[in-house]
Amino acid sequence: MRIYGHKLPAMSSLLLWALLWEIIGQTGATFFVPPLSEVFVTLFKIIGTPAFVTALTETAQAFLAGVFFSIVIGIPTGILMGKSRLLDELLLPWVNIFVSAPLTALVPVLMVLFGFGLTSIIITTTLFGIWIIILNTRAGVRQINRSLVEMATSFGASPLDAFVKIYFWAALPEILGGVRIGVIRAVKGVIIGQLLISIVGFGALFELYASNFLMTHFWAVLIVLFALAFSISEFLAYLERKVAYYAAKR
Repeated sequence: MRIYGHKLPAMSSLLLWALLWEIIGQTGATFFVPPLSEVFVTLFKIIGTPAFVTALTETAQAFLAGVFFSIVIGIPTGILMGKSRLLDELLLPWVNIFVSAPLTALVPVLMVLFGFGLTSIIITTTLFGIWIIILNTRAGVRQINRSLVEMATSFGASPLDAFVKIYFWAALPEILGGVRIGVIRAVKGVIIGQLLISIVGFGALFELYASNFLMTHFWAVLIVLFALAFSISEFLAYLERKVAYYAAKR
C-alpha cells in the first residue's frame, strides 16, 4: 500500500479499517457494529469455552473433509478433461453450469437425499470448492508444452507415469491457484451447510448470537472464521509463488 509515493508496512490497510471500525463503534451509530475493542475482549472470553471448541471442531471436520474430496476428485478430473477432448466436451458444460449456478439452491435436494447430518454438509462444502479446481487444472494441462508429453511417450512412459510425472507437475501453478480459490469457496459452503442443513458448528453460533442480538459475540466468531480463511489462502498463495517457475519452464 502506497500513499503519496511512500510505501506503508504490510497490513496497513487492515489497521486503517480496524481504526475506522473502532471509531464507528464508539459513536454508537448502530448496535450492529460494536467497537472492535469490545469484539476482541469478547473473543478472548469465548475462545476457550466448550461451546466454541466444539463448534470449531465440527466446522473443521466438515471443512477438511470437503476440501479433501474437492482436491482428490477435482484435480484428476481436470487433468483428464485437459487430456481428452471427448471427456472435455462431455463434462465442461456441466462444470461451467455448477460454477455459475447458485449452489445454495441445491441444499434442500441434498437434505432429502442424504439427510440432515454431517454427510450433507461435507457434500455441500465439496460442491462449493470442486468446480474451480477442475477448471484451473484443466487450463493448466491445456497449456503444457506438448514436447514434454511426446518426450515421455518416446521414453516409454505409461499413461499413469505421464499423468503423475508430467501433467500434474507441469500444471501445478494453475492447480494451486484453483485449490486456493476452491478453499475460499469451501469456507462459504461449510457455513451455508451448517446454517441450512444442520445447525451445528460455527453455523449454530452465528444463529444463536444473531437471534439474541449478541453482536460482539457474532463479530468475534466471524473474525475467527475470516482469519482462518485468510491464513489458509495466504499459505496457498505462498506455495503458488514457490512453484511459479514451472510456468516459465513449460
